Amino acid sequence: MQQTFEAWITPIMIGGLIIFMCFIIWDLAKQSNAGRFGTLMLFIVLGAGMLGYVIKVVITWLIESNGGA
Repeated sequence: MQQTFEAWITPIMIGGLIIFMCFIIWDLAKQSNAGRFGTLMLFIVLGAGMLGYVIKVVITWLIESNGGA
């Protein structure tokens, strides 16, 4: 039961954290009057870490689903 709960709640909570961080970046851009280009740069630069994590999860899932070969 605990493993099932952890298997479901972990991706949900990480997804929620990523959405919250996107909101923080958007709010930062809004408060600093960054403009369209500045907002884009904030999302690219600050979102790169989140993107790296998502890519790592996808690659791990692909390797595990193909049996490692």
